[in-house]
Amino acid sequence: MDIFHTLNNWAMHSLWTVWGYDLTWLEFIAVVTSLIGVWLGTTGTIWTWPWWAISSALYGWLFYNWDLYASAILQLVFIGAAIWGWLGWGPKGAQPRRGTRAQYYRIGVGGILLWLVLAPLLAKWGAAATWPDSFGLVFSVVAQIIMVLEYRENWALWFVVDAVYSVEYFTQHLWFTALLYVLFTAIALRGWLKWGKSDLVMNPLQAGQTVEP
Repeated sequence: MDIFHTLNNWAMHSLWTVWGYDLTWLEFIAVVTSLIGVWLGTTGTIWTWPWWAISSALYGWLFYNWDLYASAILQLVFIGAAIWGWLGWGPKGAQPRRGTRAQYYRIGVGGILLWLVLAPLLAKWGAAATWPDSFGLVFSVVAQIIMVLEYRENWALWFVVDAVYSVEYFTQHLWFTALLYVLFTAIALRGWLKWGKSDLVMNPLQAGQTVEP
């Protein structure tokens, strides 16, 4: 237990101060590994998943220190999804495809209902920023699952989730992580465009193109 406290004290020690904001070692390392993992995800390479797992473990630790319990729990889901993605994508990486409107209508309605139930529970537990944090928890899980299943629309959902998290972390005065999520929002747009190109190549009939004989 003493070892953990010593390690936690070091990790939460200020690396440097930027505009009055104390950037800790833990946050800095988590940000760097997250950027690498998400950027690799836009390329569809299987190597996104080890980075995703490492960054999720680091952010789970960080969010626990910040009393953002939903965000901390979410990282456990991300670690599980990283293992699933590593096993499911195969050596060639993602093979993007598209879902149906009916599928995403059901996902949207179910996600909103779960969000409305979860937010009051987090408030009772004393968590910070319960409504945006629970929104992020629910729809990050959804986005992660459809990313593992290789649906292109995961990037559209990540765009919304990352934008919400950007605002949440700014209001919590977590400036560095807020800026990270602004970058994630931009990267999500890149993922949408890049996976869209792959989708046209791998699903020409679905994209309305003719196949050369």
